[in-house]
Amino acid sequence: MPIKIFTTGGTIDKTYFDQKDEYQVGESQVAGLLERANVTLDYEVVELLRKDSLDMTDQDRDLIKSAVEADIAKKIIVTHGTDTMIATANYLASVLGKTIVLTGSMYPAQYRDSDAVFNMGCALMAAQTLSPGVYIAMNGDIFEPNNALKNVELNRFEHVGK
Repeated sequence: MPIKIFTTGGTIDKTYFDQKDEYQVGESQVAGLLERANVTLDYEVVELLRKDSLDMTDQDRDLIKSAVEADIAKKIIVTHGTDTMIATANYLASVLGKTIVLTGSMYPAQYRDSDAVFNMGCALMAAQTLSPGVYIAMNGDIFEPNNALKNVELNRFEHVGK
């Protein structure tokens, strides 16, 4: 059974529009990123949203949760913006019997120095090896949502209490 990857936007999918002089969430970059990384395992990418996570609503989280619950896949990755990734991960905590891994990036996937490929690789490994539950894969580490925080100053995720 393929790993299902639901994309929701966030920095991983941001692109720079010269005419607007700002970044905007654009078309999902995940399928292309996995092709360039020569990923050969069975996966399917489904775009759910194209939103900055600061614009996520509980209605959006309901959509994500419904998609995760309805899908037959037991191994699921959700790409998400980092600002509210923890909130969405906690929102998904009631989904049982599936391994759900949220990931994203601090820099757009289109950039050569982006952390997107690394984080996506960690999420793929986590989805294949972890027990059912909800996790965050960022910065080469796996976090449980209720014990994680985003350190905005250092631009990374950290374990609470470590």
